Amino acid sequence: MSSPSITLPTETGSTESYQLREPAQFEVQRNPKCRSVFAAAHVVADPLAENCLGASPVIDWEATLRYRQHLWSFGLGVAEAMDTAQRGMGLDWAATKELIRRSAQDAKTGGFPIVCGAGTDQLPADQRHSLKTIVEAYLEQCAWIEQHGARIVIMASRALAAAAHSPDDYHRVYETLLDQTQERVILHWLGPLFDPALSGYWGSQDLDSATTHFLSLLRKLQNKVEGVKVSLLDKDREIALRRELPGNIKLFTGDDFNYPELILGDEQGFSHALLGIFDGIAPATSAALAALDRGDKSSFLALLNSTVPLARHIFQAPTYYYKTGLIFLAYLNGHQSHFRMIGGLESARSVPHLVKLFKLADQAGLLQHSAAERMQRFLNLAGVRK
Repeated sequence: MSSPSITLPTETGSTESYQLREPAQFEVQRNPKCRSVFAAAHVVADPLAENCLGASPVIDWEATLRYRQHLWSFGLGVAEAMDTAQRGMGLDWAATKELIRRSAQDAKTGGFPIVCGAGTDQLPADQRHSLKTIVEAYLEQCAWIEQHGARIVIMASRALAAAAHSPDDYHRVYETLLDQTQERVILHWLGPLFDPALSGYWGSQDLDSATTHFLSLLRKLQNKVEGVKVSLLDKDREIALRRELPGNIKLFTGDDFNYPELILGDEQGFSHALLGIFDGIAPATSAALAALDRGDKSSFLALLNSTVPLARHIFQAPTYYYKTGLIFLAYLNGHQSHFRMIGGLESARSVPHLVKLFKLADQAGLLQHSAAERMQRFLNLAGVRK
């Protein structure tokens, strides 16, 4: 059976015939040994609910949980209720609690790895909050996660970024939090490219100073911190931070641009990974980890490097709309029946952007033949004429 072809719009406004390649046959590594790897998973909206801007989110639980099983089947851990799940962009705390409960239960049943994000997003966004209130909000979420048997990722807080006046304020909040968590946690430094409201986190707009403050905190709390997830899209800064970390703290890369070389590492160490892009490239990631497990670094890099053009496109500015691309990719590959998002964010990327995503995913061997039919439905709805 030959690969299907489809007529696609071009950047000049004309059309072209595009033939899909054969889908890649990726090796599956269900229990990677070389690195700790988590995919930050998206949520599937109920297409028949409101799910428009400002509406309370309604999730298709069956499709959402099925997608976590898909990620686990490739040997990846699931990072639940992170920014990929639209925290702060449509997913409220009520829905987040249920998402954590359901996913943690499935992880426990199957013996799968899971970590869950704890934040302060139950606090009203249009108000300033005291540090005490922020701590209480964090602790409520941490307790919910631990109650359901999952490990905690302490996410960066918009409320804390707005309330803190100095590095000492950050230290006071995090020291109080970690004094009350049961297990070691992962701390998340999410940069302003992903969320402009987090500019100046750790007490300085200057990233060198912010890094110094962050390292000071980590040295003080190293026995309570398993790892740090860094999402600054700056590989040199990540490598420098990795080399300064206390020896018992892992660095989980959140760099969706430079992940192959950061995970591979160098003679002085490597990064583990907690990445949104892995939501969309799980098969290639699994095969790459299998190669790395057997010491085949060149195959590891070849497999992941083939996905980098797609990742850089999905995470292009404005970076925080990357969720739209990941959900479109899941739709193309039949993991969900529709391309709708909570908050109406399916409109956050243009038709030309999604056409290019289609091509890049195909060139990475990540599209099934049925993606052509799904892409055609999308183009028809968008008013694109053959």
